[in-house]
Amino acid sequence: MAFLKELFQKNASTLLSMALLVAMPVLGSSSLSYLLYRNQELLQHLSLGQALVYFVVIAFTMAFALTPTTFVALATGFYLGWAGLPGMVLAYALAAFVGYEVASRLDHGKMTSFLHHFPKADAVMRELKNESWQLIVLTRISPVLPFALMTFVLAVMRVDRRRFLLGSVAGMLPRSLFFYWLGTKAQDVYSLLNRHDTGTTGKLLLIGLVVVSLFGLYYIFDRALKRALGRSTANDEKNQN
Repeated sequence: MAFLKELFQKNASTLLSMALLVAMPVLGSSSLSYLLYRNQELLQHLSLGQALVYFVVIAFTMAFALTPTTFVALATGFYLGWAGLPGMVLAYALAAFVGYEVASRLDHGKMTSFLHHFPKADAVMRELKNESWQLIVLTRISPVLPFALMTFVLAVMRVDRRRFLLGSVAGMLPRSLFFYWLGTKAQDVYSLLNRHDTGTTGKLLLIGLVVVSLFGLYYIFDRALKRALGRSTANDEKNQN
């Protein structure tokens, strides 16, 4: 209890930001759905300049959890087709970069500094940073882990920025390509907003991605915990001798 109390006291702004990043996508997707339904030709026939503005805007809305990444992939696939895919990938990269920079400035290293007071937790965090490439990819693969929240968590962990950006794009591609493809298959805005039936293959794919992410993250955390405890035990024995 003392640990939790101190955690909330010293990291209130960080934890509040994380809570908002969980809640905002629900509101954002509802608002965007209403906007597209009432203005069904809003994104049709965009010029090159307008498309560039669109990708920059969605990058920022994804970075700040105003729009879910899966919904953005659906909408972009529907309106821009496969020609818009490179822009979508670059928008993901920009969203990851912006989210990382904002989270780093909001946290100011407070979370990692706080963990220094708890050697075992700090040791586990260091082990996870050593596995950061796998950690980043696995958090991005899952369609149920919020994009902006995971960006914030990974930035707070202070994983390497370059590795974070590359891992984010690589991890996002499998599920994003699937939802993008669904968007290209939609006949109209109404069917786009109601793409709940992904078919048996689609359901198996999404379940597979969730399972891979879940068990992969469990394996990484378990290995990091065992290594941290093993080193702690070895250091204690060394000090005793």
